[in-house]
Formats: sequence, structure tokens, C-alpha cells
Amino acid sequence: MSADSEFDTLDLDAIWRAAARIAPHAARTPVLRSRSLEAEIGAELHFKCENFQRIGAFKFRGACNAVFALSDSDAARGVATHSSGNHAAALALAAQLRGIPAHVVMPENTVRVKIDSVRRLGASIVFCAPSNRARVETLAGVIAQTGAVEIHPFAHPRVIAGQGTATLELIREVGRLDALVAPISGGGLMAGSAIAGRGLCPRIDLFGAEPEGADDAARSFASGQLQQNAAVDTISDGLRADLGAPNFVILRARATRILTVSDAETLAAMRLVYERLKIVIEPSCATPLAAIRKYPEHFRDRRVGVILSGGNVDFDTLKL
Repeated sequence: MSADSEFDTLDLDAIWRAAARIAPHAARTPVLRSRSLEAEIGAELHFKCENFQRIGAFKFRGACNAVFALSDSDAARGVATHSSGNHAAALALAAQLRGIPAHVVMPENTVRVKIDSVRRLGASIVFCAPSNRARVETLAGVIAQTGAVEIHPFAHPRVIAGQGTATLELIREVGRLDALVAPISGGGLMAGSAIAGRGLCPRIDLFGAEPEGADDAARSFASGQLQQNAAVDTISDGLRADLGAPNFVILRARATRILTVSDAETLAAMRLVYERLKIVIEPSCATPLAAIRKYPEHFRDRRVGVILSGGNVDFDTLKL
């Protein structure tokens, strides 16, 4: 089956299959609530804590599903990707668990904690300039040299299906939701969340939370045409990628809305999560709560799922 046809058949059944495939390897992460935050917003908030997932982020779900879905002959070639950190570590761990090589292209400005994580997990790293073009071109060279199978960080059907298992777990645990909010960048998490959310709760409202300094998704949805970022300026290092084309199609078909937030609003939300929930999350992960606080009219008097996507913080560079 081609990748295009797999995108066409991405549905709730694909996410159920992904859940079964990754069950021996992925953590079932907790769902937390905060009475004080709920009182502030006037909504029932269910936080799915993917910062407790293996490698500290939801990305392990998609990478694990993609790696363990490979045939033995394809797996033997090894896997390769480009990533600013969390997908790189996720693919490195999934490859380690299957006993195959992993090759990762990382921008040279990737935060140190994520580089160290990938190295610790045994992947080979090739650094590139911090641009999408440099990532793609460098990865093409790595694949040509190694013969590895590309596992794209977000525009890959089995990655998307794997990411959707977080929302599947969330709704199975807490029941019907009126709204769901997740960070959006390349769109793997948001696309998987949209498929699972709409599949289980047909009337659910879907929201992607995006930094103002990397707002290509907001511009894409406003114009109806896929846009790119000419320049990126955000502390949310995990949300700097441009929205993927298949992800855009999936999200538009499910009437997803995009809410943008400033870095100041993101950092305030990050601090609030630490103070109220007593957990550490990374800036990218705080954008959903920042969006809920900035646009409470979308969430008041509703049951809301919030995907806290990861907790890999570089405290040497981040000042709260």
C-alpha cells in the first residue's frame, strides 16, 4: 500500500491498530485535573500528561508505531529522520527496541537536552543548518548513503496514527469531551488527535495551539492554502516546523481551528502548570493552556481535553 493510500484510509480503526501495536512499549500516561485552573477558566479540564511518556514526549507513540509496522526486510535497513529533538529521541528509542540502526538529522541550534537524549539512545546524528530546506537536503544525503527507511516526523500515516493514541486513551478514560486542544506545528499530533477525537466524539470541537512567531497553520487555515514560515521566532522549539500537506488536509476535513499565543503567554502557562499541577512541561507543551486562557469563550462550561505534549526542558537556556 502506498503512503498516499494510507493517508486516505487513516481513520479510527488505524488508531486502534496503532494502540495495539505500541501497547507493549509505550506508557499509558496519567490524566490530571486542577480545581483552581478549572475555576479560573470556568471549564472542566482534563490534562493528558504526555510529559510522562517514554523519552518525555508524545512523539514516542508515532515513532514506535512506524518502526514496529515495518517489515523485517525494511527494518533491517535502519530508519532515518530529521527532527529538532523529541521525534529524534523517539525514533532512536523505537529503533533501539527493535534492534535496528537509527540516523537523525538535527538542526545545529537544537537544545542540548534533546541532543544528549538522542546520543544516549544510540542514534547517529548529523547536524545541519536550522532551516527546513537544510533538514530535507541533509536527510536525503543520509538516506542515499545508508539506505535507511525515512520516518517523517509528522507527514507519515503511521506516525499520525500513533500520535492519535494519546487522545484515544484520554477519551476512553474520561468519557465524552466537548473540545480538544493540542499544540500544532507539523501537525502529526493534531491530525492524530483530530481523527481519534472526531471518531469517538463526533461533535467535538478541535483546536490547535500555535505560537505567534511560527503561525503558518493559522495563515493556512485563514487562506485555505498551505502557507510556510519565512522566518520563525518562538521559544517553543518543538513548534518551529511548517504544517505538513497531508496533515492540513486531515485537519481541514475535520473543521479544526487554530488559536495563536505569544511566547509570554506560553511561558505564563508553563509556570502555571508547574505551580498548580506540580509537573514540568516544555514551552511547546504549554501552548494549549495558554490558548485556553487567552480564548476562554471557546471552552467555558465545557468538558475539555488538553494534550500536554512533552516535558523536555533545557533549564540552562530557559529562564522562568
